[in-house]
Amino acid sequence: MSDPGQGSRLAQEIVEQPAVIRRVLDLERDNIAALAGFFRERNPHCIVIAARGSSDNAARYAKYLLGAVTGLPIALATPSLLTVYNQSLRLENTLVIGISQSGQSPDIVAVLAEGARKAALTVALTNDLESPLAQTAEYCINLHIDSERSIAATKTYTASLTALAMLAAALDINHDRSRALEQIPDLLSQIIAQGDAIQEAAKRYHQMEACVVIGRGYNYATAFEIALKLKELAYILAEPYSSADFWHGPVALVEDGFPVIAVVPQSPAAEELEDLLAHLRSRGADLVILSPRADALQLAETPIALPAGVPEWLSPIVSVVPGQYFALGLTVAKSLDPDRPRGLSKVTRTR
Repeated sequence: MSDPGQGSRLAQEIVEQPAVIRRVLDLERDNIAALAGFFRERNPHCIVIAARGSSDNAARYAKYLLGAVTGLPIALATPSLLTVYNQSLRLENTLVIGISQSGQSPDIVAVLAEGARKAALTVALTNDLESPLAQTAEYCINLHIDSERSIAATKTYTASLTALAMLAAALDINHDRSRALEQIPDLLSQIIAQGDAIQEAAKRYHQMEACVVIGRGYNYATAFEIALKLKELAYILAEPYSSADFWHGPVALVEDGFPVIAVVPQSPAAEELEDLLAHLRSRGADLVILSPRADALQLAETPIALPAGVPEWLSPIVSVVPGQYFALGLTVAKSLDPDRPRGLSKVTRTR
């Protein structure tokens, strides 16, 4: 019998992600190459990124990725300094990036406007080229979503990650990353083929009220995004952590049967992650592990295999999709409507 979640807008939009990513790759390549050239001409000294919600998790990915490629210090903006505390920011010689699917939130627009006043290079990642954010930015990267009707972001998130990965690839003059980028739509299709099985596995956790989600490095962002999906769809108190931070106190949460979701890609940090997970298993944790690594999957009560051979810098685009399916399956198992999470609307305007 088919899963009732399959008829939801959320499920439909998860399935659309390979096509969306293909559009971004095909339609934004020249635009992003031009932006990379302008970046080199302007030679900014640092990068500041403004975002909220899922877009803020995309910004966490950008901190690692753009930091690795450019060597520049990268910070997440504090928009309330501008909009609530009326402070100015010293954004001269800075690349200021705003990420927002709607481009409507006043606080994100305010950061780019402040950057423009200080002659910073300003860039918007958005799905609405007529939005205030796009109109404020010097450069705009279109996410090419057409529309995302589901309140919980899926394809806007992976499109944002892809655009950021394309920017990193264009800035990295020492490596040819384009071939790896071209593989992403097919890799997402492989995950989507597992969607029913992942949703079925999630049903086991229908009584879960709290969990932690662990990632590290590039997939620190993935831990935050999966935790957000569990919160907004299934109303679970899901807390994201770096594996390094988890040792420093939160590990005390873990007792027999406590759920831990972990993302373990092919990575220099993989063995450290597996050591932590082996320790948590010895304490009775119920482990859900997303990984291409056999050693990691063997530790799991619920193993979810990721495609092998994905470069770590691109793995967050792939590894988040099983998390989307897991949250969808859990939501349906709890008899909740994935298209109508309580108290939420598609466009949120904060200041």
